[in-house]
Amino acid sequence: MALSEQFIEADDIHPIDLVEHIAEHHDWEFERIADDQIAMAVEGQWRTYSITLAWSSFDETLRLICTFEMEPPDERLPQLYEALNIVNDRCWAGAFTYWEANKLMVYRYGLVLAGDQIAGPDQIDTMINCAVMSAERFYPAFQLVTWGERAPADAIQVAIAEAYGRA
Repeated sequence: MALSEQFIEADDIHPIDLVEHIAEHHDWEFERIADDQIAMAVEGQWRTYSITLAWSSFDETLRLICTFEMEPPDERLPQLYEALNIVNDRCWAGAFTYWEANKLMVYRYGLVLAGDQIAGPDQIDTMINCAVMSAERFYPAFQLVTWGERAPADAIQVAIAEAYGRA
């Protein structure tokens, strides 16, 4: 059964309730932090990603933050930031940033639902999967830049070649 089939008649379902249902559907570990926020762990090929979704009724925005730990050597930070710029030019939805104080790589995306728009479960599921797929795609490039001491442009080619190489 598609995720959306259970919610066809429900026009006033809170977005975080939908996220909780999706987490249960995929059997992801999750914790409802507050009425407007949920955190979960999603297993990827390279890492387990920490994903938080929060709803702001003021902004009418569902905000997704996907993080994973990364502790690059200080001398490689300029190259990491250069790689982030190159990667973000290739991301259609969302963007990466590095939170140096927390030693976290972060993928962020905000779904604006202004004017009483409603996010469907399939849309939210796609949003979460897009975050994980983006993190999975570019994780090797970030590692090559920080620990393999590769030039950012060369490291990004690995992510691009891998994406085109799968059928």
